[in-house]
Amino acid sequence: MPTPAAPAKIPVTVLTGYLGAGKTTLLNRILSEPHGKKYAVIVNEFGEIGIDNELVVNADEEVFEMNNGCICCTVRGDLVRIIDGLMRRKGKFDAIIVETTGLADPAPVAQTFFMDEAVGAKTKLDAVVTVADAKWLSERLKDAPEAKNQIAFADVILINKTDLVTPAELDEVEARIRAINPYARVHRTERAGIAIDEVLGRNAFDLDRIIEIEPAFLTAEEAHGHDHGHEHHHHGNGLKHYHDEDMQSVSLRTDKPLNPDKFFPWVQDLVATEGKDILRCKGILSFKDDPERFVFQGVHMILDGDHQRAWKDGEKRESRAVFIGRKLPEDKIRQGFESCIA
Repeated sequence: MPTPAAPAKIPVTVLTGYLGAGKTTLLNRILSEPHGKKYAVIVNEFGEIGIDNELVVNADEEVFEMNNGCICCTVRGDLVRIIDGLMRRKGKFDAIIVETTGLADPAPVAQTFFMDEAVGAKTKLDAVVTVADAKWLSERLKDAPEAKNQIAFADVILINKTDLVTPAELDEVEARIRAINPYARVHRTERAGIAIDEVLGRNAFDLDRIIEIEPAFLTAEEAHGHDHGHEHHHHGNGLKHYHDEDMQSVSLRTDKPLNPDKFFPWVQDLVATEGKDILRCKGILSFKDDPERFVFQGVHMILDGDHQRAWKDGEKRESRAVFIGRKLPEDKIRQGFESCIA
């Protein structure tokens, strides 16, 4: 007799971006589109008086406020409490959107979905979506570490307010973004105008989806290259390439099977010792004598992973992983990964 399928987890999108970038505009677009879906929205305010929920259209009962702007344990507790309450309202919504304050580092919000068992059992982090201000982002990257973290964490980035800058300035902003995070899907928008399925339901932690869109995703030289052909736009002469001294990414790949008894201790030790500098990591792994793909993801020192599905007939069985962070010990990471080969 077949085993009953586990109930589908509710997808959660974390919407972030620096003050004034256009997060609420994007949220209003999502809520007012005729998509026929019901979204629960959690708004995190900075300051004593909550006003963001007053700015969200058609909100009614769907908006839940966390108005203690310090994104730390307090907010994580608030988030757990609100999600727990939402889960008791079965069938009333299709997905959850968490809009963080513009001053927030998205890490603690993302970590909630790994750290709290009750939350993790019922929800899954679908994607971190960052809205960036085309006119002011370059300035904020100089003086606001939160702005840089928001870019580094993102799976999807909207360069918003493109109508306020010249094409050359826009190329410059995108080049700076790619120096921090070469792996995110980048869109250029005015007034946060974008197809909703480019933002929600991305399943962005599934590297397959990214590789399908961007075949060179894990080939560092190509991922940094000039012609990063997106579905929506090519930039002709390509982008100037920046190296961000502060942020970097390390991509790993092998077609040899890994030994899980070596890999898990290695990656756990790596995040224990270097986790403060590892903003995000994720990967698809092929373990020796394991018929299923293993997918892992992490935020700082918190790791999560599970078998995803069986390898398909004829599918190339290889392991791919990426680490994004500050001043990462690249040689140590590469050697450690190689030592996990079975």
